[in-house]
Amino acid sequence: MPPKVKPKKEYASLKTAVLLPCYNEGPVIAGVIKAFRAALPDARIFVYDNNSTDNTAANARAAGAIVRRESLQGKGHVVRRMFADVEADIYLLADGDGTYDATQAPSMIGRLIEDNVDMVIGVRTHGNNPRAYRFGHIFGNRFFTATVHELFDSDFRDILSGYRVMSRRFVKSFPALASGFEIETMLTIHTLDLLLPYTEVDCPYVERKQGTVSKLNTYFDGVRILGTIVLLFKEYHPFRFFFMLSALLVLTSLVLGIPVIIEFVETGLVPRVPTAILSTGLMVLAGIGVTCGLILDTVSRARREIKRLHYQSLPSIHEVLHGRQTTAGTARKRHSR
Repeated sequence: MPPKVKPKKEYASLKTAVLLPCYNEGPVIAGVIKAFRAALPDARIFVYDNNSTDNTAANARAAGAIVRRESLQGKGHVVRRMFADVEADIYLLADGDGTYDATQAPSMIGRLIEDNVDMVIGVRTHGNNPRAYRFGHIFGNRFFTATVHELFDSDFRDILSGYRVMSRRFVKSFPALASGFEIETMLTIHTLDLLLPYTEVDCPYVERKQGTVSKLNTYFDGVRILGTIVLLFKEYHPFRFFFMLSALLVLTSLVLGIPVIIEFVETGLVPRVPTAILSTGLMVLAGIGVTCGLILDTVSRARREIKRLHYQSLPSIHEVLHGRQTTAGTARKRHSR
C-alpha cells in the first residue's frame, strides 16, 4: 500500500467540493458531514437529497451542508445533477451512509495532485466482515471487475467503488447518462475509453450504521450493471462486439449447413430445404454484422476524438494551480509597489 500523501499548503487555493448523494440517510448523514468537515475543513459539502422520506435534508442542513434536491429517482440522476451544478477544481464523491472513511480524503486528494491524474478510486477493504460487504456484493464486484478487465483491457481492482476523487476536467467531460447504481461502471469505462490517467488506493469500508439500509438490490442492480457493461462495450468497441456476434452466427450456420452440403454432394438433392435456407440466412446476417461493426467503429472513433478534444480543452489540475499561483504572485508584486 503506497504511503499517504497529503495536499501541500500551496494547494489550498484549489476549490474542493464533497458530493454526497443521499436517499433516506437521516440517522447518519450529520456524522458523515462532520467527518468530512474535519478531514477537509476548507471544502464545500453538498448533499443532494433524492426524494428521502425521512429527515435527511433537515439533518444535513443543520450539520452545515449545502442541501439540494433531485427529483428523478436513482443515484445516476443525482450524480449527473451534481456534476452539472457544482463548480470546483476537485470533486470528492462518496456515499452518505457512512461506509467510507473520511480520513482518507486528504490522502486521496494529495495523490490526485501529486500524481497529476484525473481520478483516484478508493478500493474497498473490509477485513472479511460480512456485515460490511455481503458475499453477493463481493462476488458481483469481482465478476464485473473481471468482465471489464477482459472487454476493456482494464487493470482496475474495484470498478464499483463509490469513493472517488476527480479533477474538474474529468467531471465536466463525463457524459453522465446513467440513472442508477451503474454510474460507477460508466465512470470507470469513460476513463478507459479516453485513456485518462488514474490511480487506486486502499480505503477501509465499514458496515452501515443501525437505522439505515442498503439501497442496492443484489440481483436487479446486478443485471442493470451487466447490461450497462455490454451496452458500453457495443458503443465503444462496436467492431469487436459485432465481430463476436457474427462469429457465433457463422459457427451456427456451418453446423447447420455442412450436413446439407455433404448430402447434396452425395445425392445431388437438398431434402432439408428449411435448414439450408436458415443456414444461408445466418451467414448473410453474419456478413451484415461485420459491415455494421466496421461502419459503427468509424463513428465511435470520431465520437472518441470529439470527447478527447473537449477533455483537452479543459485545464488540468496543475494548470489551474499554476495559473492561480502566478496570479497571486503578480498581485503581491503590485501590492508591494
